[in-house]
Formats: sequence, structure tokens, C-alpha cells
Amino acid sequence: IHLLLDQQLHQKRISFIENTLHVEKIALEPVIFKEIKNLQSWCMQKGIGFDVNLEINQVLSDEKWLAFIMRQLLTNAVKYSDESEVIIRSKAENDHIVVEVQDFGQGISPKDLPRIFDKGFTSTTHPRQSATGMGLYLAKKAADSLMIEIRVKSKPNVGTTFALTFPKQNEFVKLTSM
Repeated sequence: IHLLLDQQLHQKRISFIENTLHVEKIALEPVIFKEIKNLQSWCMQKGIGFDVNLEINQVLSDEKWLAFIMRQLLTNAVKYSDESEVIIRSKAENDHIVVEVQDFGQGISPKDLPRIFDKGFTSTTHPRQSATGMGLYLAKKAADSLMIEIRVKSKPNVGTTFALTFPKQNEFVKLTSM
């Protein structure tokens, strides 16, 4: 219920995101660990652990919206996995910082992959009552506003990896001048 309410609140706020952005250097570890802690009891029920390896711990972003994006990715990783690990890592790649969330769950069907960020889309191969089709849609809208590129790789029954590629610091000049 908490996660659904959170999505609804963020859905109302997303149209005003540019007015509320506060871009600053953020330590990734506290943001990630807070979101993991909020999922702790669900993870214990499902036998899911986390392996966090942050080569780079700071990004330039909006903390509130970055936490929301991470919440959506971690929630999906837990929702669609059982008795496995979720790996979270950060690294430098082509002068950008990349944060990846990898699970070893049911994966996403190739036919569904192009539509996962569409408003209201839910899986055609694994329909779930708890899926609203709003989480990834809102995460993508928030990421776009923060100039974060969000990519996904997935194989059915193998798992899914979401990658967040943060803009270079000088690319934020136009964002922070809004």
C-alpha cells in the first residue's frame, strides 16, 4: 500500500518536476541503503539479498527524485525475483557515472521490452495483480527530467539489468539554470 501511495503522489508531482528540482552532489550509498531498508521485510520473506559495490559514490542529481527512481528499480527487482541477489554497482564509463541494478528474476519478454516505460503497460507474459504499469513510466519521466539515460537489458528466466547513466557535470548547466 505504501509503494502504491508513493507512486500516486509522485504521479501528481511529476508534471511539476522542473519546479522542484534541487540538483546537487549526492552520496549514492545512503540513498540506496535507505531504499533497501524500506524493502527489508519483503526481501526477507522472498529470500533476497543485496550486493552493493559502488566504485563511485557521488552523482550530481536531485536526491528526492533519484531516490524515487531507485525505489522503482529495486521494487521491481524484488517483486520479480525469488531467493536470489540483487546487485547494485556504480562505475565510470566514458566520462559518465553509471549505476546498475541487476536481478536474477523472471526477466522481461523481448516482445514486452520496448513497452516497459509506457504509461499503464504491464507484462503480457507474466500478468500480476500488483503491477500498475506506472512505476517504470514515472521513473523514466523523472530520469528524463534529470537528464539520466535509463536503459534495460533482460532475458526471460535469467534476469534484468537497469542502467542509469548520469550526465556529465557540464551538461547540468542548462538543467540548473531553469
